[in-house]
Amino acid sequence: MDVIYWLIPSMIFVGVVLVILLIMGINSGQYDDLEGEGQRILFDEDQAHLNAEKNTKKKLDTDKSL
Repeated sequence: MDVIYWLIPSMIFVGVVLVILLIMGINSGQYDDLEGEGQRILFDEDQAHLNAEKNTKKKLDTDKSL
């Protein structure tokens, strides 16, 4: 019985701390775009590769025109 008197207030305290941390995370914008980061990881390298190819192609075209 003594354990219950100690356990219930400690779990209420832990619950309040977790709710406060959740509210702080939501206010900071951590959960705004849940899918964007995963897609950015998958497609960021491909996009950078395409941009590099375009820049190389433009550079070759300008060198040929000279």
